[in-house]
Amino acid sequence: MVICFLIHTVCPVSALSAGESRILYSRSFGPETGDGSDFTSEQRRLMQKEKLQIVARQVRSAVALSREASGNPCVEAVLGEEAMALGEAECGVFSVGNVELFPDRSVVLWLGVQSLAFTLVCRPHENLLLAEGTLRSIVRHCLEELRLLGPGSEVLLKSDRVDAMLHRLLPHGQLLFLNHRFAFSLDKEIASYVSK
Repeated sequence: MVICFLIHTVCPVSALSAGESRILYSRSFGPETGDGSDFTSEQRRLMQKEKLQIVARQVRSAVALSREASGNPCVEAVLGEEAMALGEAECGVFSVGNVELFPDRSVVLWLGVQSLAFTLVCRPHENLLLAEGTLRSIVRHCLEELRLLGPGSEVLLKSDRVDAMLHRLLPHGQLLFLNHRFAFSLDKEIASYVSK
């Protein structure tokens, strides 16, 4: 099961310090992981926000290391073709074992495209190849249909469309095994909804 999905920045943003990352979109799946009545709903919300910030910072560091190793520094340039950008994306995986962060050990899969990172946090027993394929499909739809890298694009204004896309590709946080025919039909359904 997927615990959460994030879209966040990995390159410096003028309003943030050099080491920070801004979460533009987040979606958690499954029950809340609070300690019951010990915390108010506001405290649980703040704790969840901090957990996601920690994951975003770790992914930002991983993307920076990957780009440094490949000699591809972070640039804010926008490519003309989003498909080309996905081909140049960095991807990676790491494990999170911090009990305060998530109750069990979790696996973080990330895909960095220009100044954005798309992140899935999964249970450790999940099929990582299936999770990576799902993440790449989500990113492809975000880049092609939602034009998240286009000039003037705003992830926050398109959150309802990202929600609808996740509802189809990750229903209730479950990874789907798709055959080619079903994947093609799902792609057409998502494209028709997003184009409205």
